[in-house]
Amino acid sequence: MKKRSNTLIKHLRLIFFTTLTLQIVGSELNQDPQIIQPGAPGNPSKVIDAKEATDIANTSYIKADVDFLQGMIVHHEQAIVMSEMADERTNNKSILDLAKRIDASQKDEINFMESWLKDRDEFKKVVDEHHHNHHDHNMHNHIDMVGMATPKQLNDLSNSDSTSFDRLFLKLMINHHDGALEMVEELKKYPGNTYDPILNEFVSDLINDQGVEIERMNTLLTSLSDDPRAGLAGGLFIAEEAILNMELITSLKKPTGFFDPENPAAKGSEDLTEDNEDKTTAEISRSLRSPMLSFANTDMAFKDNILVAGSYHGFNIYELGNDGIPSLISSVVCPGGQGDVSIVGNLLIMSVEENRSRIDCGLEGVNSDSSPERFRGIRIFDISNLYKPKQVGAVQTCRGSHTHSVVSSDRKKIIVYNSGTGRVRDTEEKEDCFGWDGGGSSYFSIDIIEIPIKNPSRSKIVKSPRVFMDLETGNVAGLWRGGDHGDDTQDTNSTNQCHDITVFPSANIAAGACSGNGILFDITDPYNPERLDVVTDIGFAYWHSATFNNDGTKVIFTDEWGGGGRARCRAWDPLDWGADAIYDIVDKKLVFKSHYKMPAPQLETENCVAHNGSIIPIPNRDIFVQAWYQGGISIMDFTDSSMPKEIAYFDRGPILEDILITGGYWSTYYYDGFIYGTEITRGLDVFRLTPSEYISEKEIEAASKAFPAVGDSVFNPQQQFPMAWPATFLE
Repeated sequence: MKKRSNTLIKHLRLIFFTTLTLQIVGSELNQDPQIIQPGAPGNPSKVIDAKEATDIANTSYIKADVDFLQGMIVHHEQAIVMSEMADERTNNKSILDLAKRIDASQKDEINFMESWLKDRDEFKKVVDEHHHNHHDHNMHNHIDMVGMATPKQLNDLSNSDSTSFDRLFLKLMINHHDGALEMVEELKKYPGNTYDPILNEFVSDLINDQGVEIERMNTLLTSLSDDPRAGLAGGLFIAEEAILNMELITSLKKPTGFFDPENPAAKGSEDLTEDNEDKTTAEISRSLRSPMLSFANTDMAFKDNILVAGSYHGFNIYELGNDGIPSLISSVVCPGGQGDVSIVGNLLIMSVEENRSRIDCGLEGVNSDSSPERFRGIRIFDISNLYKPKQVGAVQTCRGSHTHSVVSSDRKKIIVYNSGTGRVRDTEEKEDCFGWDGGGSSYFSIDIIEIPIKNPSRSKIVKSPRVFMDLETGNVAGLWRGGDHGDDTQDTNSTNQCHDITVFPSANIAAGACSGNGILFDITDPYNPERLDVVTDIGFAYWHSATFNNDGTKVIFTDEWGGGGRARCRAWDPLDWGADAIYDIVDKKLVFKSHYKMPAPQLETENCVAHNGSIIPIPNRDIFVQAWYQGGISIMDFTDSSMPKEIAYFDRGPILEDILITGGYWSTYYYDGFIYGTEITRGLDVFRLTPSEYISEKEIEAASKAFPAVGDSVFNPQQQFPMAWPATFLE
């Protein structure tokens, strides 16, 4: 009986616990499933509600959008602070109108940004994190924001008046607007940015409005300059000019066949379907469709009384008179660009890089991706008959030839360094050409070419040394890899090419302007150039060219910021960007001394940056004449490497006043007493120096009587020989 009782109790307990379990499970099944958000590895998960889960999945905006607007509110508030200073400090109507426009537009945009943030419950962060007193305009905690004026700059602005206020206000406001555009660029790097259509429209309008206003302010700032070159009226053949300590002897137009009679300025055609009203000058210029033919004048070479001017369309040969004025002998049509030239004896060497170029110099171009008719490399012409040059050799290269350097020559052969900067051609077209993949890449090298003088048709590449190699690891990409150098620095191109290599044979050295670096080479063995030193510059975008002083103890490197086709000498552009960098050579090392930039502010319609120039051979002095595209010609005294100064100049107004087209001086070189300048769009100009407080009449005469200390009377762009003078000029 007791045994049955125990069994019954066990059954009752089982029924009870089973029923309880089913009730609990049933209760849980009736509840909504939990939403779990895992933690980092090893950390517990957490339960979140439906709203939190939806917030996480919301892709209508990202954190970067919020950060951008929060920062831009503070950024705009400083613009209002500066604008409110104008009423009591200037009576310049243009400045007052500008300040009112900025004040109104910035307040309107702040209202939009605050509303957008409030609608998404993000505005509180602005109040809490950016400014405890929303309207105190205290910017001291935000000076690191791009383009923001420092407390000292704001104080200087507050303490200025009249024209001083106008200039400083414009400089600070241009930089401020440009900083806003940089903030937009930074935002655009984040995936999913400005997905919200309203925000996207706001950012697009901000880009357009700020860009157009920067151009207006640059025009105002240029008009306030005391420099006679500022704000000159433009025109293709007739324009306002400004000249100091020079004389313009003659201007020759391009020869027949080297310009389009229907479009002599080579202006691109406009897309009539687009509205350009709210576009910047730069945007309109970039939107133009380029003309079919390219007739741009490029570099020059000289021998005895002969001048050869290169072109994207071929080259022109001139005879120089005793008065320095060139007379055209012959024109050679051979398209392909960029047409840089050198002369050795009776041979002319020309660089060719464009895909349209043909082996036979044909005008029809090459349309297919791969073609045996395409030519990219160096052409060799026999110019023993100046009236009828003949192509006698051609060397195909993987990246074409942007420039070249005559390293040495004797009775048997010429050694040339070739610098290709174009894309690598297809392997189908040239089987030893390879892109970025593998150690066989056609990048990260230069070409060494041999030209047999008696048989130029057998010219060939004999070596392609890896001059940028990391000597410890063997990595061919051993120098600058590209990118900026930190806050407020330039974005510098990677070193996978040299643009120019200027050789100084008497000292067995060469200076390479190699995209991301400046390099000093030992060329004692021209087939095996060795790096002596490598430098970089946080303000350089693209190391473009190099020029030694007369005794090879200094070198000037140039920075072609913007590629030569952009306005980079505006009133607000940094004076150490798109400039020259001057180095002394000490114990085979490059020692930086200073920067130099043509000081006159240019308009948005003038492409301007440092370009090609040469030494003016005056005893015991270092004088450099240089082309600055539409910035004109600037002559610099860098005898004191640390204190370069401008001593002469020539400039004219823009080619077209309403739009930017590429023009101005490609090269300006001193030769036998005269300065010759190839003007990209117009033709060829000739100048001479005039006596001044900087250069005496005797020094000008000494320069005109200078002669090469070694070799013949020849000038090639990337080959320098020291000049000597008659003894009477050295006493």
